[in-house]
Amino acid sequence: MKIDLPDHEGRRVPYEVIGKPVGAVPFDRNFNRVVFSAAHVVADPFTASDPSGPAAIDWDATMAFRRHLVSLGLGIAEAMDTAQRGMGLDWPGALELIRRTRSEMPDALVFNGAGTDHLHAGDARSLDDVRRAYFEQVDAVQKLGGRIILMASRALARVATSPDDYAKVYREVLEGCDRPVILHWLGEMFDPALAGYWGSGSFEGALETALSVIKGSKAKVDGIKISLLDKDKEIAMRRRLPAGVRMYTGDDFNYPELIAGDDQGHSHALLGIFDPLAPAAAYAMSQLAAGDTAGFRATLDPTVPLARLIFKAPTQYYKTGVVFLAWLNGFQEHFVMLNGAQAMRPLPYFTETFRLADGCGLLRDPDLATHRMKALLALYGA
Repeated sequence: MKIDLPDHEGRRVPYEVIGKPVGAVPFDRNFNRVVFSAAHVVADPFTASDPSGPAAIDWDATMAFRRHLVSLGLGIAEAMDTAQRGMGLDWPGALELIRRTRSEMPDALVFNGAGTDHLHAGDARSLDDVRRAYFEQVDAVQKLGGRIILMASRALARVATSPDDYAKVYREVLEGCDRPVILHWLGEMFDPALAGYWGSGSFEGALETALSVIKGSKAKVDGIKISLLDKDKEIAMRRRLPAGVRMYTGDDFNYPELIAGDDQGHSHALLGIFDPLAPAAAYAMSQLAAGDTAGFRATLDPTVPLARLIFKAPTQYYKTGVVFLAWLNGFQEHFVMLNGAQAMRPLPYFTETFRLADGCGLLRDPDLATHRMKALLALYGA
């Protein structure tokens, strides 16, 4: 199959589609790595709702994609930023998403994002406001029987004046959680409103506060996801975590090395990139579980250039690349996103994503993907 793809200067360059999809080999979770894919949602393209209003979701397609992830053995990190949380998916929509996933897949490994996004950061006046907002979401998820991923809070970043403020809020919220949670340290490259999180402008200062929170409430913490796109920072924190507390990599740039680990430990995975990479991720994990570390790296290392492209700055728009690949792969019949986010990347981003996905076997039906890529090019007049 051939397709003419415009380059960064708009010149059409012939491309020969490789068309060799990676095999879908389920990952047996009976292994010493816990692996979550942070899953996207599928927008309803036929809604009359304004794109800036409440989320209109195609529930059938959204749930079908989650069943696909579970069939591969992956856990689901539900209602996270991959699902456009805070960028099109509001709290009522997130809670409905959590409820549906819990109802339709009660035996799946699922943790759910709980934060303070229903409290606009500009409306927060005190730590009590933040604490109440956290408890509202935590209580709602727990009433559904769901496990918690405690998300970073824009409101807390706005009103906190010291590391002690962070420690106080987290300590009290963790005390109200009925089972151990996963903390989420989200870097400002994903959300600029989180700059200075944990009360410090330096990694070293923030690290000390985060570790003090974990050590002070160890029985309430399953692990922490760190999303700073810096492997050295993740490894530094991983080596200082208390025994029994997991490090979940959120590093969409360096995940193969971090999951493989070293002689002092390894990271588990809670990754947005494992949404479009799900078949490769599951296959690689099956290799690692069999003791084939070289095979694991041979499967995942070639996906890193694709991941780095999808998550390139401005990083918060990586969801556009995730949903683009879901459309190419037939998991949804359209390329429409909540909040109109399909328009947040330029055409060369899509053409290079197509090339790289094909190169590492992530176009599961190359004919369909090529047909849809041509349809996108026609929309752009190419």
